[in-house]
Amino acid sequence: MAIKLKGLRWWMIGLLTLGTVMNYLARSSLSVAAPTVMADLHITTAQYGWITGAFLVMYPIGAPVTGYLMDRVGLRFGFLLCGVMWSIVCIGHGFASGWVGLFVLRGLLGLAEASFIPAGMRMAAFWFPARERALAAGIFNIGTSIGAIAAPPLIAWSILKYNWEMAFVIAGCLGLVWAALWIMFYRHPNEHKSLTQKEAAYIVEGEHAELSDNGAKPNLRQIFSQRNFWGIALPRFFADPVWGTLVFWMPLYLHQARGFDLKAIAMTAWLPFVAADIGCLMGGTISMFLNKRFNVSVINGKRMVFTLGALVMTAMAGVGYVKEPATAIFLLCLGGFAHQTLSVTVISMSADLFPRREVATVTGFAGLSAGIGNLSFTLVIGALVSTIGYAPFFVALGFGDLIGVVLLWTLVRPALVNRPADATVTRPANA
Repeated sequence: MAIKLKGLRWWMIGLLTLGTVMNYLARSSLSVAAPTVMADLHITTAQYGWITGAFLVMYPIGAPVTGYLMDRVGLRFGFLLCGVMWSIVCIGHGFASGWVGLFVLRGLLGLAEASFIPAGMRMAAFWFPARERALAAGIFNIGTSIGAIAAPPLIAWSILKYNWEMAFVIAGCLGLVWAALWIMFYRHPNEHKSLTQKEAAYIVEGEHAELSDNGAKPNLRQIFSQRNFWGIALPRFFADPVWGTLVFWMPLYLHQARGFDLKAIAMTAWLPFVAADIGCLMGGTISMFLNKRFNVSVINGKRMVFTLGALVMTAMAGVGYVKEPATAIFLLCLGGFAHQTLSVTVISMSADLFPRREVATVTGFAGLSAGIGNLSFTLVIGALVSTIGYAPFFVALGFGDLIGVVLLWTLVRPALVNRPADATVTRPANA
């Protein structure tokens, strides 16, 4: 007889979060090893730009591709395939002999690694009641920062102990270990023998009948014709450039505009990501509080949190104008906090507005919109920053989410159904 585990849904999201850590560990490995790799393979800065660009192009494409895959074959095997792929591709970095090989590998890595947000939201849709899904999204998003923080010491140690080739092999093998754990322990709720009947009933509590799973496949034409899809996809187009700027441009900004040396950057550049981790948890926590304490609907609670985050984000407009570097760092931290606070709410709304069988697909295509916004903003910065400076871009980032607020409140229409789903976990065609 299987052992019943109380709060099994939190164990499952923990397992997926560990996969997110492995995802970002593999993703961040090249940036840490770049000086050694570039010197050994005689890669120029321009060629390195093409290598990193391959990831940025393929990542937004990979989001809808992998999301649709997981909605078709199920989360257990779909996310397993993606995890094995990104791990093997990471190992392949250690066998590259030139920049062309790394260019191809980074593109493949972006394709596979885009799967973690669609995977996380598909899990949240099946394993968590509506009121907890934003918190679940925040939890698995924390894995991104943990992976990024773990990469520098692990990769640096591997290079010093062995060589840069072995650093990629070690990072990839850790991903394969997680993949083994995933296939061993993850099951759909209706197949997991350790799930209690009480928790199974709680998971579907208040679920609208029209959003429950009936085993059908995602209908792309129907998804794109719904205003709810554009209501969550377009706000992500305006929101995600903040994250891209923090990841790809903030260290360069601190060096070029604030005169930070490498040591100063190392001591401060991680702070906005710590603030972002707090934001991951705050978005879901506040929306849950509004639902429980004031009986605010889940959708409206998330829209309120998004609005609050967008208002806090306006502080980021001052980054380029304040005199004190410490104040600029503080405003960047506010930006990281506000972005993740509002981001997890709009990401998790796919599970509140669409049938469970379509959640990963919807999340993936919304991720494509976010990726296009991120890439477009990055290209504009690269083209204009040398002539107009960084300040105008921080102003755009500070006020861009207010456009998202308008779109979220005007386009999104909650499901107009009062009949809750039957309090049992239905069996889908693919788990």
